[in-house]
Parts: sequence; structure tokens; C-alpha cells
Amino acid sequence: MTDDPRPTGVTPPVAVVFAAITFIALSIGALGVTSLVLDADVIPVRGLGAVPGVLGQLGALGAFAGVLWWGLRADPPGYLTAVPCAIGAYVGEVVGIVVGALVSGADLARGVAAAGSVALGFAGPVVALAGLGAGLIGVFLVRSRSRGPRWRWEDDDDEP
Repeated sequence: MTDDPRPTGVTPPVAVVFAAITFIALSIGALGVTSLVLDADVIPVRGLGAVPGVLGQLGALGAFAGVLWWGLRADPPGYLTAVPCAIGAYVGEVVGIVVGALVSGADLARGVAAAGSVALGFAGPVVALAGLGAGLIGVFLVRSRSRGPRWRWEDDDDEP
């Protein structure tokens, strides 16, 4: 029996960073694969360029990270924290597309049409599922109570 304190797992800021990286990788990868499989554009409105998609992903990432940061304040955080993370990512994607369309010089109607097609098409649920999965990973990291690996000779016990 040792008097070592129980390990505390990953700190919430580190968990948010790892989960955010996981989210953006899952989101971009899943959008690309789904677009390829369905032979459909993620944003089917023509003439907008890449800016709405980029700002949509940045909006989704920011909303996801903010909601996860808020959810990890609890001690211990609940696994249901992943649900608002998914909703935040979905809403962040839609709002970011509208902002991106306006920044790229398109009119508001085309921006809202692009956001609506993402929200009602395959892209919105894909981003939400990526947010759900990455949110669960963030909560798992904080709730884990594990130690790093140790070799037998690192233990202070005299037993063989």
C-alpha cells in the first residue's frame, strides 16, 4: 500500500486542446469522406469560394471548445456534456458559414441559403457527430484516473 495521492487525470485545459484537435480532424475528414461517397458538395451554393467553409469550421471549433470548457468545470464532468458540444459545433458551423459568405462578398440571401443547405443536408449531422465523439473524448480524458506506465524496477517495493 502506498500513500501516493490518487492520480487526477488530464487537466481540463489540456483535455479541451486534445478534444478540439480531435474534433477538427474528425470533422474535416468525415466531411471529405461523406462528400466523396455521396458525390455531393458540402456547400452546394456556387460562387462563394472557400471562405464560408473555413469560417464555418472555425466557428464550429470555437463553439465546440467553448462548450466543452464550460462542461468540464463540473467535478467530475458528466458524459452528457458531449451533447451540448455537438449542438454547439452544429450551430457554430451554420453561423460561421453565414459570416463567411458575408465576408467573402456574397449577399445575405446566398449566405443563408448556404447555411441552410449545410444545416439540412449531410454536413450538419456530420459536424454534430464529430462534436459528440470529440466531446466524449474530452470528458474521458478528464475523468480518467490513470498513471503513466512504469517499469517494475521503478517501484520502491522490495518484493520480487
